[in-house]
Amino acid sequence: MGVAAGLACAASGAWAQAPDASVDAAPPPGYDAALAEKLGADEYGMRSYVLVILKSSGTPVPEGGKRDAMFRGHFANMQRLAEAGTLVLAGPLDGVDGWRGLFVLAVDGIEAAKAAVATDPVIIEGEMVAEYHTYYGSAALMTVNELHGKLARKGI
Repeated sequence: MGVAAGLACAASGAWAQAPDASVDAAPPPGYDAALAEKLGADEYGMRSYVLVILKSSGTPVPEGGKRDAMFRGHFANMQRLAEAGTLVLAGPLDGVDGWRGLFVLAVDGIEAAKAAVATDPVIIEGEMVAEYHTYYGSAALMTVNELHGKLARKGI
């Protein structure tokens, strides 16, 4: 079963309705058990994450040195969390409806995600608020930061 089909099944709840008999069969060619274990993959190549949506708080920090320092701290905090293996994906959103950015965190539940996000200056200074959701996605996301380092010609 491909990732797209697996995601569709997960979204529809089909895992419980129609188990894939191939899980009990020999793994497909190319399956890497050591990599699957390293990335925390389940039998479908998936794992649990917490998706964090960063939204405008309605009380932005005014332009100037404090705001500049806050965002430098925000990027430094993301780097720290990524190096720790906690932040697996991050990026800005278009700002529509106040949605400013997202984090995908490899943590054990929403409370752990709240603790990690609470260290971010945009949260501490009240620039943004966070919304938390459990997310079940490909364990391959755990490789994004390593691969990104091989693609970026400039740092942030």
